[in-house]
Amino acid sequence: MLSWLIFNYCNSAERIKKLIYAVICAGVFQALYASYLNLSPDIVSPLFGYGHTDRAIGTFTYPNFLANYLALCLCLGIGVLISELKRTNNGYQPTFKQTLRAWVEVLLSSKIILRISLIIIIVALILTRSRMGNSAFFIALIIVSLLALFFYKQKPKAFKLLIVSFFIIDLIIIGAIFDVEKVKQRISETSLQSETRDEVVRDSIPLILDNSILGSGGGTFYTAFPAYQSEPYSGYYDNAHNDYVQFAVELGIPVTVLLGLLILYCLWLCFNTMRTRKTALYQGVAFGCATAIVAMMLHSSVDYSLQAGANSMLFIVVLCLAILTNQLPAPKRLKKHRSEYS
Repeated sequence: MLSWLIFNYCNSAERIKKLIYAVICAGVFQALYASYLNLSPDIVSPLFGYGHTDRAIGTFTYPNFLANYLALCLCLGIGVLISELKRTNNGYQPTFKQTLRAWVEVLLSSKIILRISLIIIIVALILTRSRMGNSAFFIALIIVSLLALFFYKQKPKAFKLLIVSFFIIDLIIIGAIFDVEKVKQRISETSLQSETRDEVVRDSIPLILDNSILGSGGGTFYTAFPAYQSEPYSGYYDNAHNDYVQFAVELGIPVTVLLGLLILYCLWLCFNTMRTRKTALYQGVAFGCATAIVAMMLHSSVDYSLQAGANSMLFIVVLCLAILTNQLPAPKRLKKHRSEYS
């Protein structure tokens, strides 16, 4: 139903832009709310009464859910920001001075509000201390940015500088202020001996093989898995902490493969849009959707973000935008000259 609504009502470039700005506003709210609670240890969450923890949680029940949600918002926001940059003609290589001037124009324009919003979201993403939430976003941004250099038709003048700024300004400078070292420390301390998620994946394989066609049923992992659990773990696993495994367990291998092919098809559409479309908004949004898809594919390998309603619905929005930006006609340009009868 959500997909049907998006396909029917987001039928123009203007409406797509409004939808993404609504998503960014939601991300900024979550970021401000989560950061305020995390940086105020004496305050209890006014909505659910959660006590203070060293990891930002926002309105979610799990910090990694918030990290995944913020990462998706960031990806779409970056896509819109890229679409606002000035384009270059094919074969034209701007000088460093021209590129720097284009970047300064961005900083002095209304786009700076969008850029500040993205910085606020990144601050909250760092405060979640999510290992794969942070890693998946920045790795996906690197991968898609490198591919975009080959796929992009008429790359924006300040494209490279914008991407570099996310690593210099956001990751290094902002990260240093809000102690990104804690995230690095959690990553460095991660080992197969300290983690039990790999045992969950191992014990889930027989469950998948026994129900390979139809699965155990949607939302039944927590009831089906205990019978296959070989040993007690550090905690109760009501989810597989791996979306690939959980979908295979609950829905069966054929449906899981079909869902995976759908996501890969949407990812291909994103790169096709960057390569063939001339509309700046469609190209930029396609970049953001591709980054979001890659980030979700990485994060899903160690967590279960798609089991959270807000995250799965936002990811559906991303997939719909990937299709819309590839299929919608280019927006009509306003006539430069008035009619003689006006």
